[in-house]
Amino acid sequence: MADPTTRRERFITDRKIRFAVVGCGRISPNHIGAIAQHSANAELVAVCDTNPQALASAVASTGARGYESLAEMLRDTDADAVVLATPSGLHPEQAIEVAASGRHVVTEKPMATRWEDGKRMVQACDQAGVFLFVVKQNRRNPTLQLVKQAMERGRFGRIYMVNVNVFWSRPQSYYDSAKWRGTWEFDGGAFMNQASHYVDLLDWLIGPVESVQAYTATLARNIQVEDTGVVSIRWRTGALGSMNVTMLAYPKNFEGSITILGEKGTVRLGGMAVNRIDHWEFSDSDPSDALVESASYETTSVYGFGHPLYYDNVIRSLRGEARPETDGREGLRSLELLIATYLSARDGRRVALPLEY
Repeated sequence: MADPTTRRERFITDRKIRFAVVGCGRISPNHIGAIAQHSANAELVAVCDTNPQALASAVASTGARGYESLAEMLRDTDADAVVLATPSGLHPEQAIEVAASGRHVVTEKPMATRWEDGKRMVQACDQAGVFLFVVKQNRRNPTLQLVKQAMERGRFGRIYMVNVNVFWSRPQSYYDSAKWRGTWEFDGGAFMNQASHYVDLLDWLIGPVESVQAYTATLARNIQVEDTGVVSIRWRTGALGSMNVTMLAYPKNFEGSITILGEKGTVRLGGMAVNRIDHWEFSDSDPSDALVESASYETTSVYGFGHPLYYDNVIRSLRGEARPETDGREGLRSLELLIATYLSARDGRRVALPLEY
């Protein structure tokens, strides 16, 4: 891979940053809305989708110019950055195509469904001298920000055990809504797709993972991939933990939580999407403790409300005022964990990280 320090950065400081969104489905309103919230520094100039109805709806609601193909859009648009809100399996080739056109790439999670594809995306953006942003908007949630600060300040002491639960509901009709859903090629299963942001927490909050041992199963849905899975985790610090995921919670999304047990602190974030601080206890006190009550928030969306905050970093990076918080290499960290989990479940063995030496 090329050295990222050689990237030919072309900062935009004299006008609004122009964005284009590819894929006008389930997650696209979060991106469109976030761009609109940054209207002082950003604008949406193009939308693209192969589905005529979805495209027409996006054009009508945004006023942006519509395109039926990515190639056509790249030939015509003056966008500075292209957002990929398409099926996950399409991200690699689309990111490489966008990078080759000289535009920055913002890709939804997971960045790819294969390890080699993720590396190709990073390499292509390095070679083109453009940024690759991987969307990890949940990191910006106030609840998780407080935990991250406590971790960085050493308030937990040594971490002993961590548990993550993602108990959500995806009926068969969800998978039947598009041919790509529930496929290995374009979607990935409960770990890869729905729980991807929670897999990200394992490294981002706790630290590098030493090894994983996983089981996955397709218990109820008519899909190629898993609807349920468990993984045991050992971190390089010696901490142990587990992650339990299912899309079969009855009758609706039930819980998205993380519990951290440390030498000097115990924290549990609960709610449907780690949006509520259920327990916060440390041996010492800190000014941030006063923010615990206000950090919790109500949500009906598993996506959280972090997209506008995520775009703040994207825009500031493109203006030369910041560095990307979750670039392609950061995205590879959670992709590596996901691939290791699937290898473990497939082969019935413990898988050590990193995958390559």
